[in-house]
Amino acid sequence: MRGKAVVAGGPLAPAAADLYHPRIIAAIHAEDTHMAQTARRPLLTVDEYLQGELTGELRHEYVGGEVYAMVGASDRHGLIALNLATALRPHLRGSDCQLFMSDMKLRVDAAGDTAFYYPDLLLACDPTDRETYYRSRPCLLVEVLSETTERIDRREKLYAYTAIPSLQEYLLLSQDRVEAELRRRGDGWHAERLTQGSLRLDCLNLEIPLATIYEDVPLPLPPDI
Repeated sequence: MRGKAVVAGGPLAPAAADLYHPRIIAAIHAEDTHMAQTARRPLLTVDEYLQGELTGELRHEYVGGEVYAMVGASDRHGLIALNLATALRPHLRGSDCQLFMSDMKLRVDAAGDTAFYYPDLLLACDPTDRETYYRSRPCLLVEVLSETTERIDRREKLYAYTAIPSLQEYLLLSQDRVEAELRRRGDGWHAERLTQGSLRLDCLNLEIPLATIYEDVPLPLPPDI
């Protein structure tokens, strides 16, 4: 299973999702990871990026013409994502929904620009959303947090994902403890944090126990043990 982009998200001014702009995010990437250079590489077009992903050995996320390499994931990361995918899969039979783990790109078009990400789980239920190498109209996106990607998942991707009109829920899962943060679209985006019980996914009209998501995951012991 692939990991995340080797970059850290930077601080964003408080803004609604419609202020998201991939080129601004790319600049924040460069500043926050000290990658800004006088001579920058030429920006890639969308077609160049997609072609490179087909032939390259590494996967990359694409933001405002810049690409960011992906790294490997931990065992806990993989088990959590697999547990959730396994729990969701039986409920998709006979529906238009398709579930993908980490290798399907998500395309985000906003503010006249384009970004591509690799969510840990992507659920798309629009039968017209059937490009071979990416989806653009998901109803559920899931990211498993890690120390190196949490800021990106909570800031950059939060703004990018919630700009997608079809998205109903964005789920963040800790890999260090039993904890889920579910952001749900309603009259506005609202966050719910859970450490026990079940979480409800309106996208599938389904409740899933946290114990199922974290089943057989070797979580680290608390610091005082």
